[in-house]
Amino acid sequence: MEVKKDLVKTIFREYDIRGEYKTQIDEDTAYTVGLAFGTKIRSLRKNVCVVGHDNRLSGESLANALLEGITSTGVSVKYLGLVTTPMYYFACLYLKIDCGVMVTASHNPVGDNGFKIAVENYDNICGKKVEELYDIAMKGEFEKGSGEIETVDVRDAYLERLTRDIKIDRRLKVVIDPANATTSILVHDVFDKLNLDIVYINDVSDGSFPSHHPDPSVPENMVQLREKVLEVGADLGIGYDGDGDRLGIIDELGNIVAIDTFMAIVWDDIFESAKNKTALFDVKCSKQLEDEIVRLGGTPYIYRTGNSYLKYKVKEMDLTFGGELSGHVFFRDKWDGFDSGIYASLRLIEIVSKSGRRLSELYNHLTVYYSTPEIKIKTTEEKKFKIVESVLEYCNENDVEVITVDGVRAKFEDGWALVRASNTGPNLTLRFEAKTEDRLESIRNEYMSLVESLNK
Repeated sequence: MEVKKDLVKTIFREYDIRGEYKTQIDEDTAYTVGLAFGTKIRSLRKNVCVVGHDNRLSGESLANALLEGITSTGVSVKYLGLVTTPMYYFACLYLKIDCGVMVTASHNPVGDNGFKIAVENYDNICGKKVEELYDIAMKGEFEKGSGEIETVDVRDAYLERLTRDIKIDRRLKVVIDPANATTSILVHDVFDKLNLDIVYINDVSDGSFPSHHPDPSVPENMVQLREKVLEVGADLGIGYDGDGDRLGIIDELGNIVAIDTFMAIVWDDIFESAKNKTALFDVKCSKQLEDEIVRLGGTPYIYRTGNSYLKYKVKEMDLTFGGELSGHVFFRDKWDGFDSGIYASLRLIEIVSKSGRRLSELYNHLTVYYSTPEIKIKTTEEKKFKIVESVLEYCNENDVEVITVDGVRAKFEDGWALVRASNTGPNLTLRFEAKTEDRLESIRNEYMSLVESLNK
């Protein structure tokens, strides 16, 4: 491997490193990231880390190059091989090693890959700490040494941890769709041992994702799951993303259950026993969730999007539960606080089973709002932040109340509009909500027209 002296700076994103394999990220990139990472943790007086990779086609090759870079700095590696991201998080806790690298591009296009990185305290780096790795790589003054690689298998321990505190009171029929992504290597070992009637689709691991893209936050990727739920008369369906840290949900009627709705269901279940009744959720979530938290007597806390930020905030504030609309959720009541799509689905199944009701009946009391899905608008890395600044100026000029923790969320008495810069690509993310469909269309048209005019 050779040190990459012309790293693409834009792959160093807000809370990880991601880009297109070969054109933006290749084995020399991985080797150089390994050198920079090893040098950084050596500066923190650490000499061992954890590394794993998901099932993307380039995963093993990039991981091998990464290992070469890390060990060249004198850092030894506990190597997990093919794992989900939650398995990697678990391994760090299980081995009591608070730093490491997971080779994954999560839900990005099939040709992408990247790195989620922790340097201390088990937290993925984000913001300026990602930039710091880029600076170390470009400076080129790396530590030298000869670390060792030890292959470690945490599979059995992780499987035991997943189901340890789950109690299924009623046998449900559940459709599971791993989308041929990395959870395919685990789902049978998890669900076949439980008191459930399980139907699997797309459950063979294949990093080319032949059935559909593994991003359950996109409705078109949930079509096969919805059809199978209705075909077999299932109680619910669960889909997972590329590296297994997020989930998507279909109820028995074939409806997509939004993650903010799922969070409201969880809060209804855990609220009385929760030690901390502050509910953390990101700016993309519906006011429906906020209303439910207030009804229960809790305190809503709106925060920025990004699993690294939310995971850190949940821990910092010692919260019982939190999450974001994309499907990252963090349980800290009888779980270890990291985001696992499989664990979150087990908690949902547990709630439905003990309720004696259908899934759709667990959220039909929530306030009804009309909202759009996330709308992504292509732009450039440079322009996306300028557009958000211009939207803020527009709101200020029109005396519109705003939340600016992440982009601009314009607040109205009967709805809201969100415009934010994506953390994972050259995109803007928009979402709109209102109490009536007509008002939703009015808000949407106003802010879509504004953004489109700024994006020319």
